[in-house]
Formats: sequence, structure tokens, C-alpha cells
Amino acid sequence: MRLGSWRVALRIARRDALRAKGRSALVLAMIALPVLGVAGADVVYRSSELTPAQRIARELGTADVLLEFDQPGAQVRQAPLASDGHDVLTPPAARAGTAQQQRAQQTDPAVLAAQLLPPGAVLVPVPAGHPELATSVTGRLRTAVVAADLADPVWHGRIDLASGRAPAGDQEIAATRTFLDRSGLKVGSTTSLGDRSFTITGVAEYPDDLNATALVGRPSAVAKAGGTSQQAADTVHSWLVKLPSGTAVDWPKVLELNRNGFIATSRSVVLHPPARSQVPFYVEQDRYGSSTSALDQADRVTLATVVGMALLEIVLLAGPAFAVGARRSRRQLGLLAAAGGDRAQVRAVVLGGGVVLGLAGATVGVALAALLVTLGQDRLELMAGKRFGSLALVPADLLGVMAVGLVTGLLAAVVPAVQAARQDVVAALTGRGTVKPPARRLLLLGVLMVGGGAVLALLGSVALTRGRSAAVLGGSMIAELGMVACIPTVVGLFGRLGRFLPLAPRMALRDSVRHRGRTAPAVAAVMAAVAGSVAVGVYVASGNAEQRAAYESSVPDKAVTLYLDATDHDPATAAAQRAAVEQAMPDLGPSATVLSVRYGDCTTPAGCGSVTAEPSPATRCPADDLIARNQPVPYQVQADPRCQRNDQGRFGTLVSGDPGVLHNLFGLRDPAAEQAAAAGKAVVFNASMIQDGKAVVRLQEPFGPAGSPPPSYRDVQVDAVLAPLARSAARMYLAPDAVARLGLTTVNSGLVWLPAAMPSDAAAQRAVGALSATAVSSNNFTVERGFQPHNTTMALGLTAFAGLVALGAAGIATGLAAADSQRDLATLAAVGAAPGIRRRLSGFQCGVIAAMGTILGTVCGIVPAMALRRVQDTASGSLVPGVHTVIAVPWPTLGLTLVVLPLLATGAAALLTRSRITLVRRAA
Repeated sequence: MRLGSWRVALRIARRDALRAKGRSALVLAMIALPVLGVAGADVVYRSSELTPAQRIARELGTADVLLEFDQPGAQVRQAPLASDGHDVLTPPAARAGTAQQQRAQQTDPAVLAAQLLPPGAVLVPVPAGHPELATSVTGRLRTAVVAADLADPVWHGRIDLASGRAPAGDQEIAATRTFLDRSGLKVGSTTSLGDRSFTITGVAEYPDDLNATALVGRPSAVAKAGGTSQQAADTVHSWLVKLPSGTAVDWPKVLELNRNGFIATSRSVVLHPPARSQVPFYVEQDRYGSSTSALDQADRVTLATVVGMALLEIVLLAGPAFAVGARRSRRQLGLLAAAGGDRAQVRAVVLGGGVVLGLAGATVGVALAALLVTLGQDRLELMAGKRFGSLALVPADLLGVMAVGLVTGLLAAVVPAVQAARQDVVAALTGRGTVKPPARRLLLLGVLMVGGGAVLALLGSVALTRGRSAAVLGGSMIAELGMVACIPTVVGLFGRLGRFLPLAPRMALRDSVRHRGRTAPAVAAVMAAVAGSVAVGVYVASGNAEQRAAYESSVPDKAVTLYLDATDHDPATAAAQRAAVEQAMPDLGPSATVLSVRYGDCTTPAGCGSVTAEPSPATRCPADDLIARNQPVPYQVQADPRCQRNDQGRFGTLVSGDPGVLHNLFGLRDPAAEQAAAAGKAVVFNASMIQDGKAVVRLQEPFGPAGSPPPSYRDVQVDAVLAPLARSAARMYLAPDAVARLGLTTVNSGLVWLPAAMPSDAAAQRAVGALSATAVSSNNFTVERGFQPHNTTMALGLTAFAGLVALGAAGIATGLAAADSQRDLATLAAVGAAPGIRRRLSGFQCGVIAAMGTILGTVCGIVPAMALRRVQDTASGSLVPGVHTVIAVPWPTLGLTLVVLPLLATGAAALLTRSRITLVRRAA
């Protein structure tokens, strides 16, 4: 076609879009929604990706260098930005070390740092924040206390003052937002540390950890508060360094500091990094292979799959829009053909609609994405726990997304354009059409594509070392396109259910079968949107499930534990502490006293041996016997799978106490186990601890003076029963009578409650406040709140925008189908159908489309999610052998999607259907 013909086609498309404003708005929204999702995710990702200058500000504030002293006599290999990786190399004990190492061993770190840095450098200590108890509205709250003068600009960027003012005296302090929320205090309130009171003057903020619970005060104020903070001030091994004007710490100076045992992050080096070949850390990595290469490849596969599936989603979402537009313009296109227009010109008109509406939709989608991220920036940052580097609207990215939206909109118009060009002119002018059943070959092809695509994606994610991105992306796209090919047949199968349904849903199902050309694209659009949402949901849920599986908790969820002082055996002390907790938290239920088992004369430390529960000989870690004999443990032995078990809590491997200990400490309610314990048998919680009905208790003699041979030990076998638990606070439970029969003694070690409901944070603060009056450390009181998921900014952005696209696409796709069925509704009105029947019919028409699309989308979305998790599995396994990534399907979310989307589509369509219908022209 000539350029002039394209100009005419674009003009016709623009006028047609303006004439049918309602339909054009729906088409535009259909294109804009996926563009909104992709552009929104891009803005969130770019905004959370820190530039080198922003990363250095988070670590150095406005200082020039961050120095950290790890170990006297060690040498360091590091990346230019030390947080990207570093190795600390300690010389063997038999070797004297270099001159620098000897100097580092003999010189105070702060003095050594001043000697190595340019003259005039100012070192600002960075003490580690140590936990303290601060008063709150309801009691006391455990919080980190940090010594930093927020009035000094050196901290800006590392610790910011979000509101209020910086503490100006030793009676003032700043608090993080999380501390204020948990404590119930506000700026201007008073809190106490030890015996000193402080007025909160401002809100401090860690840009990289918005959820930190901390108090930030001037160093002199924190020192006067006493406690562990004062001790920490004397053992500072980290400094922010301000250099004189005109000086800098370059890469050779960083290497010199490394040779003297310092980890150095220099602003100058990070902003102007050396060549990779000049960095020993990278040279060593390249020599043995980078441990992060597998994870980098997994990230590339994930990015390629997300982008590719997003493009396919845009095509499938925009497809029904142009299909409906072509059918609504059927008579107009027939007139164009009757007036002498050839097929190329008819195709150009439909494609011109794709260009006009595609460009408009892409522009609107990008603009809305930028607006939504801007308005929701604070919420996104708080949910992710980190501040954006800046609101990054990268023109190249956004123009690329717009171009993709335009091109995919154009591609989505190709099939409707070809169909419009092939239509019979007479049928187009009269408005008549024929209903053809779907070809069986299309169904067979679709089934093969679904199966083959799923196999390619899942096997390619782990079996290939090259081309993994193409395998996962290609397989996922083939499977989804195969499902699209099956949709006409699936629509027919759904139609058979109509005979069992009342009038309105029966008519809706039969109408969807009769108008497959209208139904199938709408179902494909809903399917694509739901598939994207499900894929993101499965991926995020699997990540949370993996973190949950790795979470170490030795006591049941909701358990409240008070660890008693091992040196204070006065029953009155334990009674007072129990009363303090139960008065502060009245709904805890009965308590259980945990007894630790002792061997030997424990009135003096020298006479006290140790008692441990040991696995059966066949499943015992080989390192245990070597450690007991004070012999070295080879690496191969440490890597033995039997040595990876972690089943020892703070109470040790063997505990005793009344039967309530089984309930509260282990969460076990097993009458058979309780009867066995009452009969003097041991209760073990892992199959590795029992063999032939026997368990092993190891009694080790006390350690002798320095230089004495390792103490001897003997193993005692006891009758035992197994009560399997996934995690337990100890390996074995023995009733007090059974302990006494072994010649052992017990001592009160703690109290455990297992309430019916999770205790509130306020109740825990009251308990900590009450216990502080009895001189109990806050570390000895815990509430097990279970795993708390942590979502990244990118995951949150993907989840939010995927859900938004799915919800919007379901409404718009069904709306387009409803707009295309107005002629049928007008016919019903003409033959006397009541408005209620028409509304129900319209609602069920949309509900049928949404239901079919949601079911198929749920199936399609699981394939790419599983493939990407398997890619992560391979990457993680290459770093940590034996570690497997979990694949978890969020069944409640999927169930909600399967129910809510169709119901919303049905209800919205029924409510928005007009009671009065304007009769449309019906060609003879």
C-alpha cells in the first residue's frame, strides 16, 4: 500500500474512535492496563535500584571513608564497595605474619587508623547498637540504642532525621517510627533507659531499614545511660572518617589499609572504581569462579520470562478489543469494500485502529503508572522496609514500554484485520453471519502445545546450562498460546452445562457458544491477566514458604518463655517472676516449669559435668564423638548430612518437668506419650534418637584444669518412645522420677506458657516492664510470633500491579463482550423480556467469560512460576548443596480469585445494564 492509503486509513480509524467513544474507551483501557502493570513495575524497580552515589550515602552518610577493623593480625581482600563482598584472611598460628600484621596486633585500631590515613582525618566512632529496655506506654520495650550525634552532618544519609529536631542535650533522644508505633509514644514524650529519662525530640530513620526499633542519642547521653551501650563504646571497631579538603583515600591506600586488617569503603573509590584486574578480591573470584554467577543467571531468566510473558499478555488483552471493534464496524468495512476498497485497504483501516488506540493506550498506561507509584511511594517503601533511591522515571524505559504497547496493540489487531478483509461483503452489509464449530485440528494442536510447552519450560529450567531463558520463556508462551487454541472447544464444553441451569445462565452459556468469535478473545484476555497474577502469586508465595521452612523456632507459635537465672535457685525468685508475667498477661493459661538435668556435684562449676541426649549410633553425627574427645573435625565430617540437624534450644538437649512441659514447651498432646513418660520412659521427637526402643543419654565428667586430658564420658541407654515433631525445643524429655533413677539432679531453668491466642505487643511490653523490677534481662523473656514474611520492593510492585491488571482486565473484557451483545439484548426487549431478565442475562454472559478465563488462567500461571522456582532451585543448589527451593501454591488466594472475579464481573454487568434499551438498526 502507498503512504497516502495509510494516511486515509489512520484518519478513518481516528474518526471511528471518536465516534464510538464508549467502545474506544474500553479498547484504550484494555491496552493501557497491561502497559500500566509493566511500566509500574519498571518504575518501582528503577526507583529501588540504588546508584553508586546513593549506596555510598546509605553506608557512609556524608563521610569520605567507612573503616571497619575485623581481627588483629588479619589481612583483607575486598570489593571496592566492601558490602559487595570481602574476605578476611587470618595467618596460621605457627606463622609470624607480615610486618603489617604484627603492627596491627600490637597497635590500638583507632591509633593505627589515624597513622594510616591522611593527616587531619577525623574519626567518628560507629558503635554497634546494643539492646536495652526502654519504657513505653504499657511497660518496657526492647530496643537498640545507638550513639550518634544527628546534628553532625556526617550521619545524614546513613541515619536521617525524618521529623522533629536532633537531640541537643544529654536528656534528649530521637526514636525511629517503629519504636514510636510499638511503644505508643510520640515526639515530646519521655522514655527511660535504666535510671535516666530522655525526651524524644525527633523521628530518626534508617533509609535501608525502615522497620528498625531504635533510639538514637548523642554519644555522651548514651554513655551516661550505662548498660551495654557504655560497654560498646569502649570496643568500637568501626569509624566514619572525614578527610581534610583536597585529600582522598584512593585504591592503593585501600589496599594498604587491607594489609593492616581494615575493611575500607571509600567514597572516591566507589565513585571511580579501579579496573577489575586491579582488585584482588575479583581476581580470586575469577580464578575459582564466582559463587554468584548461578544466581545472576537465575535473575536474567526471571527478567526475560517476566518481560516476555508481559508482552504476550498485552497482545492477548488487546486482541478482543480490536476483534469487537472490527465486528462493530462490520457494516462500515463492508461499505468500504463495496465502494471499491481492496482487502489491503480494509486491513489497513483495522490496523490503523490498532495504531491510534495502541499509542493512546500506551501513553495513558505509562502516565497512570508514574502517577500511581508517585502517590503510593511512601506505602511501597514502608512495606518493603527501604526508601527508594529516588523516584526514577527513566525516559528510555518508559518510551520502550510505550513502543512495546504500540507494537503489541498493532499485533493484536492483525487477526481481526485479516478476518475483516476476508469477510463476505453481502454478509457484512446485511449483518448476517454463520456459526462454525471449532476445528478438531486446532484442539489437538492446542493440547500438544500446552503439554509440550509445560515440559519445555519445566525441564529446560534445570536440564539446560545454556538457553535456559529461551526454554523457560518459550515453553511458558507456547503453553499459554496452546491454551488459547483450546478456548473455542472449552467454550463449547461449558455450553453443555446450560441444560441443567435456569433461564438466564442457560441463555448466557448458549449465547457464548453461538458467538465463539466474541467469547473466545474475551476469555483469552481474562486468562492472560489471571495467568500473570497467578504466576506472580505462586512465585512470591513460594519465596515466603522457603523462608518459612528455613525459619528456626524451637518452641510452638504463641509460646511465652521465661528463662530463669541458672545461678539463682531460690524458689521465691521464680515465684515472683511468674507472678509478674501472669499479672501483666492475664490470659496465658497454666504455666509449666522446665527443669534442666545436671550430672555431678554442681554446687561448684568444677564439679559439674554435662548431660546430653545423643542420637542412635547409626544416625549420630560423626563429629559428636570427635568433639567429645577434643579432637579436630575434618571438613568432610562437618558436611555429613547427619551433622546438619539443629535440635538444641536454650534449655539443652534433655529437659525434665511436669507433664505440662510436653504441652507448653513441645506443643505435644499425645496421651500415649504422656503415659510412657509417667512410666519412666524417655520421650524423643526425632526418629534418629531411638533404636530398638532405646535412647542414649551421655554423661560426661567435668573438665579438668587447663592442659588436662579430655574428660571421659559414658552412654546410658533408657527405654524410649517416639513422638514425632517437625521442630522441638530439645531432643528428649524425661520425667523427674526417671531422672532421679539415673542418679541425676534437676534445677529450675524456665517457665513456659502456651496461650490460646497470640499475645499482643503491648502485653509483652507490660510483662517486660514488670520483670525489669525483678532484675530479669529482657533477653530472658520471649514471645514466639512465628515466621514473619519479608517481601522485596520488586515483589510487592509485581504483586500489586498484577492484581490490578487482572481485576481491571476481567471487567473490561467482559464489558467489551457485553457491548457487542447489545443487539441481542435489544431483540429480547423487542419481544417483551422484562428488564430483570435482560440484566441477569448480561450479568451471566460476563460471568461465564470471567469464570472460563479465570480457570484457564490459573492453570497457565502455574507453569512459568514453577519453572522460575526450579531455576532458583538450581542456582541455590549450586551454592548450598542439599538446599532445595520450595514451590508453594497459594490455594486460598487462588480460590478467592476463582470465586471473586466471576462474581464481580457478573454483578457489575448486571448493575450496569440499562433497564431501557434503545432498539438498534437490524438490516434485512
